[in-house]
Amino acid sequence: MGCEKNYTSRRHFGFAIITAIAFVLPFIKINDSHFFLLSFDKSKLHLLFTQFDMQELYLMPFLFIILFLFIFFLTTLGGRVWCGWSCPQTIFRSVYRDLIQTKILKIYKNIKDKQKQQDVSVFKRALSVIIWACLSVLIASNFLWYFVPPQDFFAYLSDWTNHKVLVGFLACITLWLVFDVCFLKENFCVYVCPYARIQSTMFDNDTIQVLYNEERGGKIYDKGTKLWKKPQIEGAQCTGCEACVKICPTHIDIRKGMQLECINCLECSDACSKVMAKFNFPSLIEWTSENAQKTHQKVKYFRFRTIAYVAILSVASVVLVLMSGKKEHMLLNINRTSELYNITKDKNVENSYTFLFQNTDSKKHTYYFDTNDTNIKIVRPSEPIEVKPNHKQRVIVILGSKNLNLNDQKDMPITIKINAYAVDEKEKISVDRETVFVYPKKQNLN
Repeated sequence: MGCEKNYTSRRHFGFAIITAIAFVLPFIKINDSHFFLLSFDKSKLHLLFTQFDMQELYLMPFLFIILFLFIFFLTTLGGRVWCGWSCPQTIFRSVYRDLIQTKILKIYKNIKDKQKQQDVSVFKRALSVIIWACLSVLIASNFLWYFVPPQDFFAYLSDWTNHKVLVGFLACITLWLVFDVCFLKENFCVYVCPYARIQSTMFDNDTIQVLYNEERGGKIYDKGTKLWKKPQIEGAQCTGCEACVKICPTHIDIRKGMQLECINCLECSDACSKVMAKFNFPSLIEWTSENAQKTHQKVKYFRFRTIAYVAILSVASVVLVLMSGKKEHMLLNINRTSELYNITKDKNVENSYTFLFQNTDSKKHTYYFDTNDTNIKIVRPSEPIEVKPNHKQRVIVILGSKNLNLNDQKDMPITIKINAYAVDEKEKISVDRETVFVYPKKQNLN
């Protein structure tokens, strides 16, 4: 029994969901933290509503590993399903070509024929570019919100003369979007996108693809050469209407076989299903695998490659969650000052340091520290240091010692351990750092 499929409406629904999430997510905050924000301005990484300092970017490799593994898994399982169903390039072209040019300005006769434009005025064509340029500003802004939070973004734009780098990025991204969507078009998918070049290496005979059923429809091409428009074979169901060709956004004939240009949008399958439904046949263009089409069995989703990818993805995700749970709530950098040491009148040896306390927690804390050497005392500061949430505090620290480990020939540096902690939450927030305390040689002391 034939029936009309409607992959296109499902795809557009998916586009709407993805777009809504992309625009809303930067505005959602929990405890002043974003779901994802890589702020170069404030040297912060927000991930899963938790803030990390740039010194804690050990999480980024795990993010990239998970991203690439997911792409490999998705490609092995569903071919270029990302391209047709989630890629921003595809979404932008659908909005520009199908909505602005076809539905609103009637530059194309209808969305069923993406090959021929009507004889329209230059004004309409220019207007379509202007409309898209306005949308491009919004899209470029949305992209930048994942690097500059919206509240800061709008504040910076209102004072644009002092934030020309941000304005420059916004302008460049906008210009690229206009050039890409209005002029480069699907050539980006065919010639520029690297994903199209590497996808074939991840395919196997069980990968889901958009395939023309030659057994039912009849052979149209032989070794790349077109034989005829309508198969001259008894029982062949293909009518030669070429509705699948006219609707293809990348201008290919899917009946020729799997091609690099195919983005798995399945608009050809929808077009064919409407024609075949009139003859009570299912679509000749199927979303299936080569093995499933040949054997007339279901697609084999669970196989060694897909299971292996799922297992590795699961391990990487668990490691990411565990690592993010070990976030340091305080960071401490210790640098010795240029002065090697100082000897006071009572022959007390003092070493000076610069401590940089950083509170990466969501509430303020007071910090203090001690050393593992009982001979070394804290001369300065005498009181704990208060640091606001997500702020840094630089402190001059002086350590002194009278119990001297003197050497007649040379200065004696010894390694000491500094244990810094939050006074109010010592068990939870505590870090250890090593530094050097220098004793003078005996003749310098005298």
